[in-house]
Amino acid sequence: MFDLTGRVAVLTGASKGMGLAMASALAHHGARVVISSRKQDQLDAAADGINQAVGADRAIGIACNIGHKDQLADLIAQTRERVGPIDVVVGNAGVNPYYGPTSEIPDDAYEKTMQANVQSNLWLAQLVLPDMIKAGRGSMMFTSSIGAFKPSVMLGTYGMSKLALIGLVRNLAEEFGPHGIRFNAICPGLVKTDFARELWDKPEVEERIKTTIPLRRLGEPDDFGGLAVYLASDASSYMTGQALTVCGGSNMWT
Repeated sequence: MFDLTGRVAVLTGASKGMGLAMASALAHHGARVVISSRKQDQLDAAADGINQAVGADRAIGIACNIGHKDQLADLIAQTRERVGPIDVVVGNAGVNPYYGPTSEIPDDAYEKTMQANVQSNLWLAQLVLPDMIKAGRGSMMFTSSIGAFKPSVMLGTYGMSKLALIGLVRNLAEEFGPHGIRFNAICPGLVKTDFARELWDKPEVEERIKTTIPLRRLGEPDDFGGLAVYLASDASSYMTGQALTVCGGSNMWT
Protein backbone atom coordinates (compact mmCIF):
# COMPACT_ATOMS: atom_id res chain seq x y z
CA MET A 1 0.00 0.00 0.00
CA PHE A 2 3.05 2.27 0.03
CA ASP A 3 3.97 1.40 -3.56
CA LEU A 4 4.28 4.51 -5.77
CA THR A 5 5.47 2.77 -8.91
CA GLY A 6 4.38 4.68 -12.01
CA ARG A 7 3.18 7.75 -10.15
CA VAL A 8 4.48 11.22 -10.93
CA ALA A 9 5.22 13.68 -8.13
CA VAL A 10 6.07 17.38 -8.36
CA LEU A 11 7.81 19.02 -5.41
CA THR A 12 8.65 22.68 -4.84
CA GLY A 13 11.45 23.79 -2.54
CA ALA A 14 13.11 20.43 -3.10
CA SER A 15 16.77 20.98 -3.94
CA LYS A 16 17.76 20.50 -0.28
CA GLY A 17 16.41 20.05 3.24
CA MET A 18 12.92 18.68 3.83
CA GLY A 19 11.89 18.89 0.20
CA LEU A 20 14.85 16.85 -0.96
CA ALA A 21 14.30 14.28 1.77
CA MET A 22 10.67 13.89 0.74
CA ALA A 23 11.57 13.64 -2.96
CA SER A 24 14.17 10.98 -2.23
CA ALA A 25 11.69 8.93 -0.17
CA LEU A 26 9.06 9.12 -2.91
CA ALA A 27 11.61 8.00 -5.50
CA HIS A 28 12.74 5.11 -3.28
CA HIS A 29 9.13 3.90 -3.26
CA GLY A 30 8.88 3.97 -7.04
CA ALA A 31 7.64 7.44 -7.93
CA ARG A 32 9.11 9.56 -10.70
CA VAL A 33 9.86 12.91 -9.09
CA VAL A 34 10.24 16.38 -10.52
CA ILE A 35 12.04 18.58 -8.03
CA SER A 36 11.94 22.35 -8.22
CA SER A 37 13.60 25.38 -6.68
CA ARG A 38 15.10 28.55 -8.07
CA LYS A 39 18.60 27.32 -9.00
CA GLN A 40 19.03 24.77 -11.77
CA ASP A 41 22.56 23.76 -10.80
CA GLN A 42 21.44 22.78 -7.30
CA LEU A 43 18.50 20.86 -8.75
CA ASP A 44 20.71 18.96 -11.17
CA ALA A 45 23.01 17.90 -8.33
CA ALA A 46 20.07 16.89 -6.14
CA ALA A 47 18.41 14.90 -8.93
CA ASP A 48 21.69 13.10 -9.67
CA GLY A 49 21.97 12.20 -6.00
CA ILE A 50 18.47 10.74 -5.92
CA ASN A 51 19.02 8.73 -9.10
CA GLN A 52 22.29 7.31 -7.83
CA ALA A 53 20.69 6.38 -4.51
CA VAL A 54 17.74 4.53 -6.07
CA GLY A 55 19.73 3.06 -8.96
CA ALA A 56 17.34 4.36 -11.60
CA ASP A 57 16.50 7.55 -13.47
CA ARG A 58 13.52 8.67 -11.40
CA ALA A 59 14.33 12.34 -10.71
CA ILE A 60 14.71 15.46 -12.80
CA GLY A 61 15.04 19.10 -11.79
CA ILE A 62 13.15 22.04 -13.28
CA ALA A 63 13.91 25.54 -11.99
CA CYS A 64 10.94 27.62 -10.85
CA ASN A 65 10.31 30.63 -8.63
CA ILE A 66 7.00 29.93 -6.88
CA GLY A 67 6.26 33.64 -6.65
CA HIS A 68 5.67 33.79 -10.41
CA LYS A 69 2.53 32.13 -11.74
CA ASP A 70 3.95 31.84 -15.24
CA GLN A 71 6.95 29.91 -13.93
CA LEU A 72 4.69 27.51 -12.04
CA ALA A 73 2.66 27.00 -15.21
CA ASP A 74 5.87 26.22 -17.10
CA LEU A 75 6.94 23.77 -14.36
CA ILE A 76 3.69 21.84 -14.70
CA ALA A 77 3.71 21.97 -18.51
CA GLN A 78 7.29 20.67 -18.64
CA THR A 79 6.45 17.93 -16.14
CA ARG A 80 3.56 16.69 -18.27
CA GLU A 81 5.68 16.80 -21.41
CA ARG A 82 8.77 15.13 -19.97
CA VAL A 83 7.31 12.74 -17.39
CA GLY A 84 3.51 12.55 -17.70
CA PRO A 85 0.28 13.43 -15.86
CA ILE A 86 0.77 14.38 -12.22
CA ASP A 87 -0.44 12.20 -9.33
CA VAL A 88 1.22 13.84 -6.33
CA VAL A 89 2.09 17.42 -5.37
CA VAL A 90 4.34 18.45 -2.48
CA GLY A 91 4.22 22.22 -2.02
CA ASN A 92 7.19 22.65 0.26
CA ALA A 93 8.63 26.01 -0.87
CA GLY A 94 8.05 29.02 1.34
CA VAL A 95 9.55 32.33 2.41
CA ASN A 96 9.99 34.45 5.49
CA PRO A 97 11.30 37.85 4.37
CA TYR A 98 10.45 39.67 7.60
CA TYR A 99 11.36 39.11 11.24
CA GLY A 100 9.54 41.48 13.55
CA PRO A 101 6.11 42.61 14.82
CA THR A 102 3.21 42.10 12.43
CA SER A 103 2.05 45.63 13.24
CA GLU A 104 5.21 47.00 11.62
CA ILE A 105 5.58 44.79 8.56
CA PRO A 106 6.08 46.66 5.25
CA ASP A 107 3.46 46.07 2.60
CA ASP A 108 5.87 44.41 0.19
CA ALA A 109 7.08 41.91 2.81
CA TYR A 110 3.50 41.07 3.80
CA GLU A 111 2.44 40.57 0.20
CA LYS A 112 5.51 38.45 -0.61
CA THR A 113 4.87 36.24 2.44
CA MET A 114 1.21 35.63 1.66
CA GLN A 115 1.76 35.15 -2.06
CA ALA A 116 4.62 32.66 -1.70
CA ASN A 117 3.24 30.73 1.27
CA VAL A 118 -0.45 30.66 0.34
CA GLN A 119 -1.37 31.87 -3.13
CA SER A 120 1.43 30.02 -4.92
CA ASN A 121 0.08 26.75 -3.54
CA LEU A 122 -3.39 27.63 -4.79
CA TRP A 123 -1.88 28.31 -8.21
CA LEU A 124 -0.09 24.97 -8.06
CA ALA A 125 -3.29 23.15 -7.16
CA GLN A 126 -5.25 24.88 -9.92
CA LEU A 127 -2.64 23.89 -12.49
CA VAL A 128 -2.49 20.23 -11.48
CA LEU A 129 -6.16 19.54 -10.68
CA PRO A 130 -7.13 18.68 -14.30
CA ASP A 131 -4.75 15.69 -14.25
CA MET A 132 -6.13 14.42 -10.95
CA ILE A 133 -9.78 14.98 -11.87
CA LYS A 134 -9.26 12.95 -15.04
CA ALA A 135 -7.57 10.15 -13.07
CA GLY A 136 -10.18 10.19 -10.32
CA ARG A 137 -7.53 10.37 -7.62
CA GLY A 138 -4.56 12.39 -6.43
CA SER A 139 -2.78 13.68 -3.36
CA MET A 140 -1.49 17.15 -2.60
CA MET A 141 0.40 18.06 0.55
CA PHE A 142 1.61 21.50 1.57
CA THR A 143 4.18 22.41 4.21
CA SER A 144 2.65 24.57 6.92
CA SER A 145 4.23 25.03 10.38
CA ILE A 146 3.53 24.76 14.10
CA GLY A 147 3.76 28.56 13.86
CA ALA A 148 0.20 28.37 12.52
CA PHE A 149 -1.09 27.39 15.96
CA LYS A 150 0.06 30.28 18.11
CA PRO A 151 0.88 34.00 17.94
CA SER A 152 4.42 35.29 17.79
CA VAL A 153 5.81 38.78 18.24
CA MET A 154 8.66 38.23 15.78
CA LEU A 155 7.32 35.53 13.42
CA GLY A 156 3.64 36.39 13.51
CA THR A 157 3.09 37.11 9.83
CA TYR A 158 4.84 33.88 8.83
CA GLY A 159 2.54 32.01 11.23
CA MET A 160 -0.50 33.81 9.80
CA SER A 161 0.42 32.68 6.31
CA LYS A 162 0.83 29.09 7.46
CA LEU A 163 -2.55 29.17 9.21
CA ALA A 164 -4.09 30.51 6.00
CA LEU A 165 -2.42 27.63 4.16
CA ILE A 166 -4.18 25.14 6.43
CA GLY A 167 -7.43 26.95 5.61
CA LEU A 168 -6.65 26.56 1.90
CA VAL A 169 -5.99 22.84 2.38
CA ARG A 170 -9.31 22.33 4.15
CA ASN A 171 -11.30 24.19 1.53
CA LEU A 172 -9.68 22.33 -1.36
CA ALA A 173 -10.23 19.03 0.47
CA GLU A 174 -13.94 19.89 0.75
CA GLU A 175 -14.21 20.96 -2.89
CA PHE A 176 -12.35 18.09 -4.51
CA GLY A 177 -13.04 15.17 -2.20
CA PRO A 178 -15.87 14.06 -4.51
CA HIS A 179 -13.24 13.66 -7.25
CA GLY A 180 -11.08 11.41 -5.07
CA ILE A 181 -8.43 14.11 -4.60
CA ARG A 182 -6.92 14.56 -1.15
CA PHE A 183 -5.28 17.63 0.39
CA ASN A 184 -3.31 17.68 3.64
CA ALA A 185 -0.96 20.02 5.48
CA ILE A 186 2.33 19.06 7.11
CA CYS A 187 3.17 21.17 10.16
CA PRO A 188 6.84 20.80 11.17
CA GLY A 189 8.28 21.90 14.45
CA LEU A 190 11.79 23.32 14.48
CA VAL A 191 13.79 21.39 11.87
CA LYS A 192 17.54 21.62 11.23
CA THR A 193 17.40 23.11 7.75
CA ASP A 194 19.18 26.08 6.20
CA PHE A 195 15.81 27.87 6.01
CA ALA A 196 15.41 27.76 9.81
CA ARG A 197 19.10 28.12 10.72
CA GLU A 198 18.66 31.46 12.50
CA LEU A 199 16.17 29.80 14.85
CA TRP A 200 18.11 26.67 15.78
CA ASP A 201 21.82 27.53 15.39
CA LYS A 202 22.09 29.21 18.80
CA PRO A 203 23.55 28.02 22.14
CA GLU A 204 20.31 28.68 24.04
CA VAL A 205 18.37 26.30 21.81
CA GLU A 206 20.03 23.35 23.56
CA GLU A 207 18.24 24.28 26.80
CA ARG A 208 14.94 24.64 24.94
CA ILE A 209 15.36 21.15 23.49
CA LYS A 210 15.89 19.72 26.99
CA THR A 211 12.85 21.43 28.48
CA THR A 212 10.17 21.76 25.79
CA ILE A 213 10.59 18.92 23.28
CA PRO A 214 9.63 15.51 24.70
CA LEU A 215 11.84 13.63 22.20
CA ARG A 216 14.75 15.86 23.25
CA ARG A 217 15.97 16.71 19.77
CA LEU A 218 15.22 18.97 16.85
CA GLY A 219 13.64 17.64 13.70
CA GLU A 220 15.78 16.44 10.80
CA PRO A 221 14.80 16.57 7.12
CA ASP A 222 14.70 12.77 6.97
CA ASP A 223 11.92 12.76 9.57
CA PHE A 224 9.54 13.83 6.80
CA GLY A 225 10.30 11.26 4.11
CA GLY A 226 8.00 8.59 5.52
CA LEU A 227 5.16 11.05 5.98
CA ALA A 228 5.42 12.16 2.36
CA VAL A 229 5.27 8.54 1.21
CA TYR A 230 2.26 7.89 3.45
CA LEU A 231 0.33 10.90 2.17
CA ALA A 232 1.24 10.18 -1.46
CA SER A 233 0.27 6.51 -1.31
CA ASP A 234 -2.91 4.48 -0.97
CA ALA A 235 -2.04 3.97 2.70
CA SER A 236 -3.62 7.37 3.41
CA SER A 237 -6.59 6.94 1.07
CA TYR A 238 -9.09 8.01 3.75
CA MET A 239 -7.15 11.02 5.05
CA THR A 240 -7.87 14.50 3.74
CA GLY A 241 -8.18 18.04 5.08
CA GLN A 242 -5.82 17.38 7.97
CA ALA A 243 -2.95 19.31 9.55
CA LEU A 244 -0.36 16.74 10.62
CA THR A 245 1.96 18.05 13.31
CA VAL A 246 5.51 16.64 13.31
CA CYS A 247 7.32 18.34 16.16
CA GLY A 248 8.83 15.82 18.57
CA GLY A 249 5.85 16.40 20.86
CA SER A 250 6.38 20.11 21.50
CA ASN A 251 2.88 20.95 20.22
CA MET A 252 1.01 17.76 20.96
CA TRP A 253 -2.12 19.52 22.19
CA THR A 254 -2.57 21.86 19.25
